[in-house]
Amino acid sequence: MRAPSFLPMLLAPALVAAPPQKAPAKTQPITVTWLGHAAFEVVSSGGTKVLLDPFLTQDPSTPAAFKDLSRYKPDAILVTHSHGDHLGDTAALAKASGAPVITTYELASTLGLPEKQTMGGNVGGIFHIGDITIHIVPAMHSSSPAGRPVGFVLTFKDGRSLYHTGDTWIFGDMSLIQELYHPSILLLCVGGGPYTEDPATAALAVKKYFHPTTIVPMHYATFPGLATTAQVEQAFKGDKRLRVMKPGETVKF
Repeated sequence: MRAPSFLPMLLAPALVAAPPQKAPAKTQPITVTWLGHAAFEVVSSGGTKVLLDPFLTQDPSTPAAFKDLSRYKPDAILVTHSHGDHLGDTAALAKASGAPVITTYELASTLGLPEKQTMGGNVGGIFHIGDITIHIVPAMHSSSPAGRPVGFVLTFKDGRSLYHTGDTWIFGDMSLIQELYHPSILLLCVGGGPYTEDPATAALAVKKYFHPTTIVPMHYATFPGLATTAQVEQAFKGDKRLRVMKPGETVKF
């Protein structure tokens, strides 16, 4: 029996070569300095500087040299929520540097800053600072008396992204943060105690929702009641992605 004359036409698409895959962008250095607790300075490859949760002068874990606010020249200051160990020195830094503050609209409105420095937003909001795109994402916490708790995802020109979780507990929408932004660097709340997820829960959040190349724990060992460094390392035992930094340490990723 002869094959139908149209059979070669049906098979033809399978013989067409697949289009070449686009080569991944070459990674460019992202510089991260842990300033203690949940405070970080992040510098993009293009030199854009952002401060996150700059609780510095009253932070017992911040090295003395890093409590000098005059050393900071940020292009933006990002604040996850209104609690003092995150809001910290935001207003003083903004007034001294002229940098805008990116946080929830309600919290930004309480800081007494000029309108041009008040960049209030909410979950889903996007800001562009230099060569960094900043996405506001949810967090599971509180933020009395102003606004709601959030986290931030910073995306960079080479396609990588960094997720600062803020204070949080594990929550299902972390799967959407992964789906939308696939963060390669996690600045991960692990401190436990009465306020946030503990190291074991933080490790579970990574296992369930994320596929980072680097996990930097934060918000631990600052005050009594928070998890110790040993407890954090035990919870992530065997995970080579864990990068335990010391306050004042700078790492390029």
